[in-house]
Formats: sequence, C-alpha cells, structure tokens
Amino acid sequence: MNAYETFEKIGIVPVVVLDDAKDAAPLADALCKGGLPCAEVTFRTEAAAEAIKNMVAARPEMFVGAGTVLTTEQVDRAVEAGAKFIVSPGLNPKVVKYCQEKGVPVVPGTNNPSNIEAALELGLNVVKFFPAEQSGGIAMIKAMSAPYTGVRFMPTGGVNAKNLNDYLSFDKIIACGGSWMVKKDLVAAGKFDEIEKLTEEAVRTMLGFELRHIGVNCDSEEEADGVADRYDDLFGFTKKVGNSSIFAGIEIEAMKKAGRGAKGHIAIGTNSVLRAKNYLETVKGVKFIEDSASYKNGKLTAIYLEEEIGGFAVHLVQK
Repeated sequence: MNAYETFEKIGIVPVVVLDDAKDAAPLADALCKGGLPCAEVTFRTEAAAEAIKNMVAARPEMFVGAGTVLTTEQVDRAVEAGAKFIVSPGLNPKVVKYCQEKGVPVVPGTNNPSNIEAALELGLNVVKFFPAEQSGGIAMIKAMSAPYTGVRFMPTGGVNAKNLNDYLSFDKIIACGGSWMVKKDLVAAGKFDEIEKLTEEAVRTMLGFELRHIGVNCDSEEEADGVADRYDDLFGFTKKVGNSSIFAGIEIEAMKKAGRGAKGHIAIGTNSVLRAKNYLETVKGVKFIEDSASYKNGKLTAIYLEEEIGGFAVHLVQK
C-alpha cells in the first residue's frame, strides 16, 4: 500500500503542533485509540523531529509524517526521525524534487490552477489544498477539478467536524487535514483522554454509521412474499420484488431463501465502506469475509463482517 492509499483509507490526517516532545507518545496513544493512527507533525517548533521519533517509537503502526516542511534540511531531519511522508504549505520545486529523489511521498500546498500545473509538471497528482476554507473551500476544489480531472486533493485549513463530510463526499478528495481534535491547549494540559474522545467523534462523523435495513431469512419465495405483504399491510412499507429478496419499504428485506446469518442479516450504512472497513480492522480488530465484497466502478460498496451479532450477519453498505 502506498502513502496515498493510506491517506484515503484513514480519511482524516490530524495536524499536530507540539512544543514538548514528551507529549508525543501519549498523543500517539490517544489518536490510535480514538481511531486515527496517523499524524502530520508540523515543523513549526524545535520539538518536531524528536516528537516524530517519539511517536514512531511509541506506536510503530502509526502513519506519521512531517508538515510545514520548507527546506531540504527539514526533509532530512524528518525522514531521519522516522517520517513516512512530507507535507508543505506551498509548492517549492526544490523541496518536491528532493523528496522525489529520496523516495519520500510529498504533498505540497496549492490553491490555484497555476500551482496545480506546476505540480503536474513535477509528476504529482495528489496535492494539498491550503488554506482550504480561505481559498474557496469545496466549491473551489470542484471548480478546479473540472479541467484537472486526474488531480486529487488533501484540503487543510478551516476543516472541522461541521464541514468535514462536505469535503470527503467529493471523490477528488483523498483525505482532509485538521487540528480540531488535537488542540494545542488540550495537549499542553495533558488532556489526552479528551483528545481521544474528540478523535473518536471525528471518526464517527466521517463514517456516519446508521442502520439501513434488516434482512429476514425465509425458506421460500412464498414465505418472503408473505413477510413483505404483512409489513406493507400493517405499516405501509411498499413491497418491491427483487431477484433474491423482496423489500418492504427500505427497512425490511425478506430473503427468498436463507442467506447469511442464523436469523438473517443487518445492513449498516456508512459514508465510506473503504474507510469504515479500515477503521474496524485496524482499530476494532474486526475481520471481514473478503469474497463477500461488492464493487461499483472500482469502489468498494459492500462487505460482510466475519462475526455474527445476536444471530445476525452484519454487512457494511455504501450510503
């Protein structure tokens, strides 16, 4: 898996400013426990390189990189400390080429067509969009994506819990950078439990889990038809006949023959099956039935968990 695939699976890149490297390890724990095993440690302070080193040592599985990288000397310090990627606020061809020569993934900042063309000239197709809100936000990104169809963006700057999904719902957004879950005052006060809570809230907001429908195992098409008819008659859940099941509204799916699960299945909707799967695997230890996966236009749209819960199979579905 390359760096850009990792960004896409995680979805949110916490942008971290650390004044004291001793805070790096407990912050890494809080982020990982909260569901974001990733951090962009900015080179705005003298503690940055040591903080990266401490994070990597505390949580080797974490995807840790360096942000606000302005010089090749900072690239060297970041990589030596264990940084797996480099992010810069603007597009400096010297820094980009240096990273490319060293084989380090780099995401330079852009906010206009000229920047994007400069990035394309350097062979890049993933760029930071910074400062995102001040530069026109998602509307600006959509406008620029029209002529530059092969470019994907990582907006940072003004992204928060309220507008996060406005960005992530656009398929040209690979991930969003944000700092609302890692505020400096919380770090300075050692409130890592609160950071963990805010991180988990950010992940839940991004994924948007909700119950979509319940599948009822039936022994025959006739039984399934009867189940759907009854829900239609009692509650007005309009019956719709499909190839393998009969829906009553969108809430009840009566299977024409017994499917997965002792009692049936439950579908959990999410804003991104890809990110939800990654979160449940890496943070919650969930295993999936890989051959149950469904794709549309190359995008993962549904997949079953290995475990049953209360006798029901469970699968993720794209909203």
